[in-house]
Amino acid sequence: MAQARLFLSTLLFLAASIFGASSAVAQSNQGWTLCNQTSFIIEAATARPVGQSVVVEGWTKLRPGACVLAVEGPLATDVHFLYARSSTAHRGGARNWGGDRSLCVDTTSSFSVESPPDCAAMGLDQRDFRPILIERSTNWRTNLRETETYNLERARQAGVQRLLTDADVYSGRIDGDIGKRTRAAIREFLKEKGLQNTTSDADLIDILEQAAIARARNVGMTLCNRTNNRIWAAIGRRRSEGWESRGWWLLEGQGCARVIDEPLLQTPHYVYAEMDNPDGEGYYTLSNSNDRFCVARSKFAIVGRDNCESSAYRPGNFYATEAPQDGKLVFEFFDRGFDEALRGR
Repeated sequence: MAQARLFLSTLLFLAASIFGASSAVAQSNQGWTLCNQTSFIIEAATARPVGQSVVVEGWTKLRPGACVLAVEGPLATDVHFLYARSSTAHRGGARNWGGDRSLCVDTTSSFSVESPPDCAAMGLDQRDFRPILIERSTNWRTNLRETETYNLERARQAGVQRLLTDADVYSGRIDGDIGKRTRAAIREFLKEKGLQNTTSDADLIDILEQAAIARARNVGMTLCNRTNNRIWAAIGRRRSEGWESRGWWLLEGQGCARVIDEPLLQTPHYVYAEMDNPDGEGYYTLSNSNDRFCVARSKFAIVGRDNCESSAYRPGNFYATEAPQDGKLVFEFFDRGFDEALRGR
């Protein structure tokens, strides 16, 4: 089931190309350059071969529309690895990009490690990296893209729009077209912060990111995985139009995802989780889960909670949370909260 849902947390995909006559990155940069053609702030970790080992380093911050030299040259003409995640400033939970090579990372701060065989023994976490074959020792460029196709300039503009939305000062389209509404929202934000209209785009993006992170701490619903295993999570709640369920969010070990980005109603919410069994096939489900909602095998948003099978869904037993306080709720998954019996997929 996890494999069937993997694309849900992967808004980003990568296309590697030889670094040619691109005006976006100076030709003097010798090494592996990452270019962010998405509307998200991205943090990237890279891994490079050194002798018989692999050195993993992170995090390289990429503003929307920016290119950054992540690994200095000369490069080994060999397979390197890349993992990327979106900033916690963005609504809707983390967007991740990876592959099938598990390597150790420090999810909380900058790091550089010669990847050990046991991540947990060094207080590190595992993330799945994608292999990138580098065929030129001088310059190599990898572009990060999303489902919308942006060049670097439109990615920067769409990034500003997205961050204005995340900071709750703009509610227009995120399309990379800076029109009157977007410019007015920027002026309003700069005035509120006591900043000049001449503030650079890079500074504006950084300030908006911090404003969005601060906003996220005060509203909405966050799910946190306090286990060392991967968890797939879904939520249920009552809205003005009736009951609904949504999923899936991938929670890596010790990771969190913000799944609702608005103040919550003062009523219980509901959570569903499947924790991967690290020893083989199957998964664990939450104990004491008695409230039934509908779920699907892939990404879903389902209105109503009855007659799941007749709508080609399947029923899932959700756990009722405590009522949110001040429009905010953090729900944590612990090992002790899951059934001992394994369920086959």
